[in-house]
Amino acid sequence: MSEKKLSKYRLRRAALDYHSMGKKGKIEVVSTKPFSSQKDLSLAYTPGVAIPCLEIEKNPHSATEYTAKGNLVGVITNGSAVLGLGNIGALAGKPVMEGKGILFKKFADIDVFDIELDISDPKLFIEVVKTMEPTFGGINLEDIKAPECFYIEEELKKCMNIPVFHDDQHGTAIISAAGLLNGLEISEKKIEDIKIVIVGAGAAGLSSAKLYLDLGVNIENMFLVDSKGVLRIGRGDEEKNKYKKQFFRETKAETLDEIIENADVFAGFSKKGILKKSMVKKMAANPLIFAMANPDPEITYEDAKEARPDAIIATGRSDYPNQINNVLGFPYIFRGALDVEASTINNEMKLAAVYSLAELAKSEVPEEVKKKYENEPLVFGREYIIPKPFDPRVLYYTSSAVAEAAIKTGVAKKEIDIEKYKESLRNKIDWTRNMMRKIYSAAKRNKKRIVFPEGENKKIIWAASEMVEDGLANPILLVKDKAKTIEIFKELNHSCKGIEFIEYKNSDYYNYFVEEYYKLRQRKGITKRKAFKDMQDRYHFAPMMVKLGLADTIVGGVESSYPYVLKPALKIIGAEPGNSQVVSGLHWIKYKKNDIFITDTSVNTNPTTEELVDIVSNGIEALTRFGFVPRVAMLSYSNFGSVTNDCVHKIEKVISEVKKRYLNVEIDGPMHADLALDFERLKEFYSFTDLRSKPNLLVCPDLNSANISIHLLSKLSNANIIGPIMEGFDKPIQLVNRSSSVRNIINLAAISSVDSK
Repeated sequence: MSEKKLSKYRLRRAALDYHSMGKKGKIEVVSTKPFSSQKDLSLAYTPGVAIPCLEIEKNPHSATEYTAKGNLVGVITNGSAVLGLGNIGALAGKPVMEGKGILFKKFADIDVFDIELDISDPKLFIEVVKTMEPTFGGINLEDIKAPECFYIEEELKKCMNIPVFHDDQHGTAIISAAGLLNGLEISEKKIEDIKIVIVGAGAAGLSSAKLYLDLGVNIENMFLVDSKGVLRIGRGDEEKNKYKKQFFRETKAETLDEIIENADVFAGFSKKGILKKSMVKKMAANPLIFAMANPDPEITYEDAKEARPDAIIATGRSDYPNQINNVLGFPYIFRGALDVEASTINNEMKLAAVYSLAELAKSEVPEEVKKKYENEPLVFGREYIIPKPFDPRVLYYTSSAVAEAAIKTGVAKKEIDIEKYKESLRNKIDWTRNMMRKIYSAAKRNKKRIVFPEGENKKIIWAASEMVEDGLANPILLVKDKAKTIEIFKELNHSCKGIEFIEYKNSDYYNYFVEEYYKLRQRKGITKRKAFKDMQDRYHFAPMMVKLGLADTIVGGVESSYPYVLKPALKIIGAEPGNSQVVSGLHWIKYKKNDIFITDTSVNTNPTTEELVDIVSNGIEALTRFGFVPRVAMLSYSNFGSVTNDCVHKIEKVISEVKKRYLNVEIDGPMHADLALDFERLKEFYSFTDLRSKPNLLVCPDLNSANISIHLLSKLSNANIIGPIMEGFDKPIQLVNRSSSVRNIINLAAISSVDSK
C-alpha cells in the first residue's frame, strides 16, 4: 500500500473510531439542575414544572428565564450540500451537524439541538422550520444547496422573530471580509480602487460579494466567475437569475484566465486547482489571493508563493498562514445576538463582526495563544491578517460588537449595559479577572515597585509590559545587558515604557549589597568572598533590593528550580517575626464557581504541630486579605478519629491551637478530602461538626499530599488555579515556576503588590 493510501486508511479508521468509541456520536444532554431526590423530581417535573409553564403562558418573554431557549440554537440541514461531499442526504449529514454543535459549545458556550430534515422541497422545509420558533433562541441553517438556501433564509427571516443565519453564506463572507480589510491595509491599497475577481457564485461566493460591496468595493470593479465563465452581459438567460443578476458586468473577458489580469484580489469559493500559476503572475502588484476551497484550495500555498512572492495568501487550511475559518464567526455572532435577544442578524451586525475581527488581528497576541501555534509568527503582517480560531479574545471582541450593533439598529429585545457586558465577556475568556478583580483594583490604587530577577525572560517581559499598561505596578527588571533586553522587547512588539532596568552585575548597588549581606549573614556561614559571589546571583540580588527598601516585592523563579529561588529569599528576607520561621505556599482554585484554597503546597515537607499551626495561620490571614471568610478543613485519610495515630493526634492539636489563636474561625477535622467538598454529606454523617458551611481552606498534613493534589487537579479537572501564593515572609515575595503562564505571573505579582506595606 502506498504511503498516500495508507495515510487515507489511517484517517478513515481514526475518524470512525473517534465517532464510535464510548457513547456513540459526539453529543449528549446533561442536566443543569440537581436531580437525585424525590424533591428534585417534584420540582423538575410534576407538579412543580406547572408553575413556570403558567408563568410563560402569562409572559412568553419569561421563557428565556425559566428554560434553555435563550441559549439554544437549532442547527438545521437537509444534507443537500454537505462540506464538499455534496447532496449526501439529511442522515449522512448528521455527524457534521453534531460537530457544529460542539463548536458552538466550545467557543461560545451555546447549546445546540441538531435537526436533520429529510425534505428537498424548499417551501416545505420553511414551513417545518418556522414552527420551531418556540424551541430556539436562534436558527443556524447548514449545508443547504444554492440557490434554495437563499430563498429559505430570506423567507424564514421574514416570518421568524429570532435570528436565522445561514453559515455557509455569511460565515465565510464575514471572515474573509476581515482578512480583505487587513490585507489591503498591508498592501497599501484603497478598497474603492481595487479590482476583485470572485470565483464561485454559490452561497459563499454571492454572500461574500455582497458583503465586500458593503465594505466599499466598487461594483464596477467586481467580477464573478462561475462554472460557465465570467458573469458578463450578453452571456444568456442566466442574467435573469435574481441572485446573480447584479453581478453581470460589461466585459469582453470570458474566462478566469482573461479576467484575472491586473486583479488586486482573487477570492475563491470554488474547487481545487482552478487558479494556475500563470494566472497569478498576471495579477497586480502585492495581490491578495484568498484560495478558500476546502479541503484543497484553488491554488496551493506553495504555488501561489512561488508565482508571486509579493502576494498575501489565505486559504481554508489550518496548516498555512491566514486560515479563513468559519468558527471565527458563527459562535460569537450568535452569542452576541442571543444575549440581547435579537430578532434577527442584520447587515450591521455582520459588518460589526467583520470590523471586530480585523481589529483583533492588529492587537498583541497573548502568550497562551502563541503556545498553541508555536511555529507561526502571530504578529500583524502578511502571514497574520486574521485571528486564530483558538484565540479566546474573539468572544470579547466579536460578541460585544454584534450585541452593540443589534442594540443600535433596534433589533435587540433586551437592553443591556454594553460596558458591563464587555466586562462579563472578558471574565469568561480570562477566568482570573473575576477572581482577581478586587486585588487588581487594590494594586492599581497603590502601585508598588516589583523586582523581577529574570528580566530577559520573554514571559517576564510580557508580564511587566502588561502590568505597566494596566497600571498594576512599577516593574524593575534585573538584566545582564539593558540594550539587548530592550531589543527583545522590540522583537516581541512590547513597550518598555515605565519599566526600570538594572544591570545587576555592574550595578552601583553591588558593593553596598555585599556589605549589607555580609553583616546579615556573617555569623551564619557567609564569608566576605562568598558575599561577593552571592551578589553576582540575581536570586540573591533581588531579595537584597527588597530588604533594603529599593523595591517593595519580588516575583521570580520562572527560569530556575523552586528551592534555588526559595533559599536566598529565606536567608535574606526570612519569615515574618512572631512565626516559627514558617513560610508556606497556597494554591487558589476556582472550580464550578467555588473558591477553594489548598495549603501547604510548596515548602514544608513534614511540618511539626507548631509549623502546621503557622501554616494554617498563614492561610487564614491570606483568605481574610482576599475578602473571604476562612473556614478550615484539616485533611487526612481518617474521618474524625476513625483511625487514631500520631498524624491524627497532630491534627487534633493543631485544631485546638488554631481555635485559641482565632476565636471566630470555623475549623474542623480530620476528614477526607471528598467529605470536605461535599458539605451536605459532611453534615449528614457528622452533624456535630463545628463547620457551619462548606470549608474553603483545605489543609494537607504534609507537602507530598498537597503537592500531588495540586498537580492532579491541574491535569484531571477543569479547575482554574492560581499559585503557589507564598505566605509568611517578612516582606512579600512570590515564587513562580517554569511552567507558569504570563497570566499566573501577573496574578501573583498583583497579589504580592497588595501584600506589600
